[in-house]
Amino acid sequence: MNTTFAESILTNGRIATLDRDKPQATAVALLGNRILAVGDEGELAGHIGPDTRRIDLKGRTVIPGLNDSHIHVIRGGLNYNMELRWDGVPSLADALRLLREQARRTPPPQWVRVVGGWSEFQFAERRMPTLDEINAVSAETPVFVLHLYDRALLNRAALHVLGYTKDTPDPPGGRIERDKTGNPTGLLLAQPNALILYASLALGPRLGFDDQVNSTRHFMRELNRLGLTSCIDAGGGFQNYPEDYRVIEHLAGRGELTLRLAYNLFTQHPKAEYEDFSGWSQLVTPGQGNDLYKMNGAGEMLVFSAADFEDFLEPRPDLAPVMEKELGKVVALLTQKRWPFRLHATYDESIGRFLDVFEAVNRDIPFDGLRWFFDHAETISERNMERVRALEGGIAIQDRMAFQGEYFVARYGKEAGKRTPPITTMLNYGIPVGAGTDATRVSSYNPWVSLYWLTSGKTVGGLSLYDADNRLDRTAALRLYTQGSAWFSGDEAQKGAIAPGRLADLAVLSSDYFSVPQEAIKGIESVLTIMDGKIVHASGEYASLAPPLPPVSPDWSPAGIRTAAWGSLANASQGGLAHCHDGSCGDPLHRHTHRVVGEKGSWGIGCTCFAF
Repeated sequence: MNTTFAESILTNGRIATLDRDKPQATAVALLGNRILAVGDEGELAGHIGPDTRRIDLKGRTVIPGLNDSHIHVIRGGLNYNMELRWDGVPSLADALRLLREQARRTPPPQWVRVVGGWSEFQFAERRMPTLDEINAVSAETPVFVLHLYDRALLNRAALHVLGYTKDTPDPPGGRIERDKTGNPTGLLLAQPNALILYASLALGPRLGFDDQVNSTRHFMRELNRLGLTSCIDAGGGFQNYPEDYRVIEHLAGRGELTLRLAYNLFTQHPKAEYEDFSGWSQLVTPGQGNDLYKMNGAGEMLVFSAADFEDFLEPRPDLAPVMEKELGKVVALLTQKRWPFRLHATYDESIGRFLDVFEAVNRDIPFDGLRWFFDHAETISERNMERVRALEGGIAIQDRMAFQGEYFVARYGKEAGKRTPPITTMLNYGIPVGAGTDATRVSSYNPWVSLYWLTSGKTVGGLSLYDADNRLDRTAALRLYTQGSAWFSGDEAQKGAIAPGRLADLAVLSSDYFSVPQEAIKGIESVLTIMDGKIVHASGEYASLAPPLPPVSPDWSPAGIRTAAWGSLANASQGGLAHCHDGSCGDPLHRHTHRVVGEKGSWGIGCTCFAF
């Protein structure tokens, strides 16, 4: 009898296969980019040939490679080497120290940027940085600090290079905070439209092509370090196709991707969304590509009039009456072209109107199995879940509440927060559900923070959001991050389980996800990540197996700085809200500007409670 020899075999492990036919194993054999066999060493002994590489797992836990069903990895990769990350930094004092050190390294005309991935509630101080503190970082180097979708804090140097003066008008849906004389203070506010934040960020310097290639490779390797082997890219503003996809397609063409990527196209032109998708349909088709890099459809933005921004510091936005007409036209086109689509949808009120549009289109042009889904859906009702199920849609959820839960509870109440989003109810309805982060500009890209949120029901600041009936056990949460997410790119038959014939994607963990204390989940990493049958990350005792990676470029990049692990955060004030200073009121819904010392003396209005 002919025996097929494996190229690699991993033995002596605790393998959580997520294969219902064989949920546990101690060994797995790989051949090419597929899993050859799974079982114990005795069962797999016949697959060990003279050239088979053997890797001793030494009792470590192995899981299927993680899959983030909503992340902005292509845009994130272009910028990763320019951005200082505050993900997991335990104190504001540490965060500001990192900012000052980076300002000293950063040459003109570059900026120091912190772009998402943090919450004021993760800090021991339980507060935001003040504008005084941001200005103290550097008088000459522009500093831009983005917090979620709600604000950006800029120092005077950044205001100067952006050209923001007392004569600069506020954009629609946004506000430039001003002092008593009308000059900008450095605080930009989304109310609730985040365009002011992203348009300002987009005016900063970009990396050159070679540095963007390097940046993307390092970002992918960082995600590999956390056990990710697949991502579904949700597009983004200022991310046009095909121009802003040159770097990722360059890497795909050279065989240098270390993540599987399925990408969606995000409309770029308000009032010309139909033209965007009509034009793109002449350039690319869903599924075009391969198992490593392929086109996944449209979204997450289909029309700008449907954008219900999830700034929980602001009231829920009412969408314009023209939304239905504009969205219907685009969805009809996508359905005719058989383009799968996804749509950003935060609030149930918006979701109900979106479903009205989908149902009307479906009556004229049947979806007939076309894959579509909502992203986020924090406040979706059971009635609208029934409608999603009837149209055979899915829901991709993210851990945005882990970073914004305190704000949501302060505005809508603890009871409403208990079912935001109603994860277990979605699953009970049989709706496909995938997990993710919405990184990098809102949440952290760390999947273990998301898995912590799914299983503990807590924010990164320690606020307990959910009762037991809306929390998942660890295996169920892991299924969402593997098998669940695979549905959203049509890959449920080949991803999400360690089983013969499946893609050879897996992660060997630094500690046992299934037994570590709850708080320790946030600090888990992968010590060995395999994607497409190849080792794409290795550390610790496996470091000698790590594939080469060029040094970070440019040499002033903050990307090489490893900040504190999320697992080390000290949640001393479990469930507390922000502790405010300098005359602010203590309500996290209120904007706290603090006092700022300017050239003409000190000024500041403390808490802007009057706005609410």
